[in-house]
Amino acid sequence: MKVLTTWLRAYLPILHVSDAQLAESLTLRGIAVEGVFDLAPQHGALLGKEAGSLFEMDITTNRVDAMNHYGIALDLSLHAEQDASRVAEPSFPVRVDSDAESLCGRFTARVLRGVTIEPSQGVVAERFRLLGQKQISNAVDATNYVTQAIGQPTHAFDLDTLEGGIVVRRAHAGERLKTLDGVERTLHPDDLVIADETRALSLAGVMGGWDSMITPATKNVLIEAAWFDPASIRRSSKRHGLHTDASHRFERGADFNAAPVASALVSRILLESGGHVAGGLIDVQQSAAHARTAGRAPVSLHMREVHRILGATEGPSHISGSEATTILMGLGCAIASASGAGQPALQGAFATHDLAHGKGLEILSPTPLFPAVTVEVPVEPPAPGQGDAAPSPNPARAHDTPVAVEGASLAHDQRFEVTLPSWRLDLEREIDLIEEIARVYGYNRFRNTLPAFAGTVREQPGAAAVRTLRRVLLGGGWSEAISSTFVAAGDAQAFAPQPGTAVAIENPLSEEAGMLRPSLVPGMLAMLGHNLHHGVESAALFELGTVFAGAGAAATDRVEERPSLAFGAYGRLAGAPVNFYTAKGLVEAVAAQFTVRFLYFDRFPPELELMPRWLHPGRSARLVIDGATIGFFGQLHPEEAARRKLKQAVVVGELRADRLLALGLRHPIPRELSRFQPVRRDFSFLLPAEVPYGAIADALEELNIHELVRFEPAEVSLERGRPGEFSLLLRVTFQAAERTLRDEELGGWSAAIEGAIARLGGRLRA
Repeated sequence: MKVLTTWLRAYLPILHVSDAQLAESLTLRGIAVEGVFDLAPQHGALLGKEAGSLFEMDITTNRVDAMNHYGIALDLSLHAEQDASRVAEPSFPVRVDSDAESLCGRFTARVLRGVTIEPSQGVVAERFRLLGQKQISNAVDATNYVTQAIGQPTHAFDLDTLEGGIVVRRAHAGERLKTLDGVERTLHPDDLVIADETRALSLAGVMGGWDSMITPATKNVLIEAAWFDPASIRRSSKRHGLHTDASHRFERGADFNAAPVASALVSRILLESGGHVAGGLIDVQQSAAHARTAGRAPVSLHMREVHRILGATEGPSHISGSEATTILMGLGCAIASASGAGQPALQGAFATHDLAHGKGLEILSPTPLFPAVTVEVPVEPPAPGQGDAAPSPNPARAHDTPVAVEGASLAHDQRFEVTLPSWRLDLEREIDLIEEIARVYGYNRFRNTLPAFAGTVREQPGAAAVRTLRRVLLGGGWSEAISSTFVAAGDAQAFAPQPGTAVAIENPLSEEAGMLRPSLVPGMLAMLGHNLHHGVESAALFELGTVFAGAGAAATDRVEERPSLAFGAYGRLAGAPVNFYTAKGLVEAVAAQFTVRFLYFDRFPPELELMPRWLHPGRSARLVIDGATIGFFGQLHPEEAARRKLKQAVVVGELRADRLLALGLRHPIPRELSRFQPVRRDFSFLLPAEVPYGAIADALEELNIHELVRFEPAEVSLERGRPGEFSLLLRVTFQAAERTLRDEELGGWSAAIEGAIARLGGRLRA
């Protein structure tokens, strides 16, 4: 979001800090300023005055109240004015159908006649140029300007195109509407529309209609400002693929009380070019919507909880009751003390003015276009023993240092009843208020202390096994990485272990993140590709994370999550090129940490389609432990590598971490080292090429020779002139724990080894 500092300072003329200090203060408050751009070099000479700075801000989704200039200024202890004008007898026919009352909590309308449609002038045009905002006409610009100013979307209709009055209703099945982007859309019965007596005029809260738009010939205008149900707007926006400035705010929860203010501001801007107001403000409200927004029940705030959760500050004591209440009042809350009899109530700081007639204090130059504002100049309370006020600990925060509130007790168990402001729907519980107190007071002003703790630390089940997994992987030269929990629909379908189990998100952030990941492999490949495309010659990564699988027709009837382990590598690892055996060695090292009765690797012919499609059909394998499939690994399929533009051989795999952890860790039992000399023998065998080394190892294990303490392949090579055979130099070690081995024993065991190899088709080299 783009914010002009000159616009903020119009609301806060006493803000005597630099733009850099202001950016730092806002960031510390949790309204992050990601970039500060000086506008003077580009616009200073053109404007002939201070151009200020442009803030690039990151506003979190729960702070829709701060998605405008006025809301940001309000968070800096600015007290907003509300428009209380309302007409008992509507001067224009407006109704909300009974089946739409739950979707439209408030609808206001104001008629302007004799207006002149022309390009915007003055402050509106100037600030739009600084923001890089497209200018259309004074009527349309006024609605966009008010959205930027106070965060309340509005819409202007050409009154002469309307037939009869305004009807807020649900769309008829199959009803058509041509929106302002020129696209004719088929409406859904769940869509909320603003209509006249014959047709739909706009998709409520999302986009206006083509037939009633403002044109240069427009003379009479209807200004609409309303409050719509967030869930309804979100569904309509997603259904029609329309994400607008209006829907972005409505679907996050607009201010129930902002509609009259916004209507008055749009009218005031438009009437600067001529025309007059016909009748008063039409204001239709639904009590149920008011009760869950502006009319929410007060929340109890206990100072005991504030002190317990926030702890000690850098000052001599905890946050006092006066400081806490001043902060909350600055954010728009109304405070009443409930600690005991005899304490006066703390009143909210909201004044009421009729903005439609321009009453009240207004701060803007040269043309007043804004609602009345009251600015409170805070002062740091004096320290004990000092007669004058102590300076603010941070000059950049001089404007938001709390002041003492008359009548507020400093008792530790003081309790307040806090009435929540209509524009802060994210505030619901006592802990939300405590978080706001900490945010505004300044996280940097709390002492660095640890909370008190009694009891013992209890590990989660499987924590030891997870630590062992990480130790083995990190010790093997692999680096841990973390990928996103969300994937694109294409990746979800391609990498899901079972068809139809990928789970879609109801309200995704984007098309590339619209599904819960059914596998860690897409994220692993994305991370490997990122490294490879940025010139990293070698990478070996692993991730321990959660994957999701759904059941039912839409895979959302029952969603299960389980832990999984994925790994991937390319280039070189430990000085050797990465290949299939790199992955196999890792899998064997991982499996060796668990209590395994029997383990084997296999693979299926490609035509059976039992191996994952993302693995190379001839360079991949399945891991089976105790009869259960643990996972698959191998080289990435060439087609998948080409799709992701991976020009190096990549090995990748995924293991069922839940099944591994269920096996339990293997606990080696130490034995006493033998004091007697070991005997080593080398055997040179010729074996058929199709005999795997695993079969040789199994045959030697079956001999059950307790004194055979070690065997290993010392050398493996192909024989010239002997196609279909390979040469194996097998090195074995014999050792007894309690005696010296005799020659006749060694001879018998050697013969047993030769016989075991002979049963596999091997023979001693002549």
